[in-house]
Amino acid sequence: MEVTPANAGAGNSDLEVRLSKRFINPEHSFDLDVHFRVKPGFTILFGSSGAGKTTVLDCIAGLSSPDKGHIAVGGDLFDSNRQLNVPAWRRHIGYVIQDLALFPHLTAQENVAFGLQALSTAERQTRSHDMLRTFRIEHLHDRRPVQISGGERQRVALARTLVTEPRALLLDEPLAALDRPTKSHILDDLRQWNESHRVPVLYVTHSTEEVFGLGEQVIVMEAGRIIAQGPPHEVMSAPRMETVAQLLGLENIFDATVTWLHEARGTMTCRLGAGPVELETPLVRTEIGSKLRVGIRAGDLLLSTEIPHGLSARNVIPGIISRLKQRDVIISTFVDCNGTPFEVHLTLAAREALQLAPGKNVWVVVKTHSCHLMAL
Repeated sequence: MEVTPANAGAGNSDLEVRLSKRFINPEHSFDLDVHFRVKPGFTILFGSSGAGKTTVLDCIAGLSSPDKGHIAVGGDLFDSNRQLNVPAWRRHIGYVIQDLALFPHLTAQENVAFGLQALSTAERQTRSHDMLRTFRIEHLHDRRPVQISGGERQRVALARTLVTEPRALLLDEPLAALDRPTKSHILDDLRQWNESHRVPVLYVTHSTEEVFGLGEQVIVMEAGRIIAQGPPHEVMSAPRMETVAQLLGLENIFDATVTWLHEARGTMTCRLGAGPVELETPLVRTEIGSKLRVGIRAGDLLLSTEIPHGLSARNVIPGIISRLKQRDVIISTFVDCNGTPFEVHLTLAAREALQLAPGKNVWVVVKTHSCHLMAL
């Protein structure tokens, strides 16, 4: 779906959003209340399903109205104090979602040119062809949607939106159904397009790969509120909140107590829970005895069936496999380390090569910088 009128006129204005709205879905309801600014470039809107991300996009696009607030990009679009609510078709906002809604009876070029009705036939053809070339699909100009692949249809949908030169672009998981190579190529083209246009792009995704690969800023939402925002490497690589850690897939999250500071080497030692297991983690501003949480991705851990030697990893912890669970091509291996449970993700080949089974003695290997520290 797109909301992209002809002659929209691209610009370099920030997208300013301040809105409140009662959010209701089949599972729960809450008050959506957000305030943020999207500068030209890519800002990722990140959060679990039902956090209110799509509702925010719908309000910006004009498909839904906030209860109160203010939305502006190159001019005011919504202002509850002034009772201003610009219709969606006049907002000059591009909006692409996963369900592309291409016109099945039109060719790729006709789909792209559809939003340029106010222009002459010659100009419509020139601009639509140029946009097809930008997204490397000019050879598909005479094909209908049913005749092209999913990735090609997604390129057509993006081209149809961007050809109108919107003031801002909203993308709601538009690449979720595509394979990694196709997604990567489309993101490269989208990034290149915006280097020359520099409009605010608000991109909803559940993919951490897209967050780091595309985002200049990231906004994390939970239950209608913004709980973290900033550059991806600050918000995502070193999450300070457990909710962010869970969204990032940090399967191992432990209560911890700081027991030693190693300032000379930039690390510290933390005891996990009430047990004997200690980890050397990155150093943060804190004191001995401070309480915090440590999060570790299951895929960042290594397992050994022998005591490892000559490793750069600072943490080698003995344990016993309690159970194994296959999840598609990943083996979740649960290891009991003196009462502290670790989940480790391995390949099918690793399970067979190491002959892993419940009751087997193993060593969990944890790199210092795989430990993400969070405030309680």
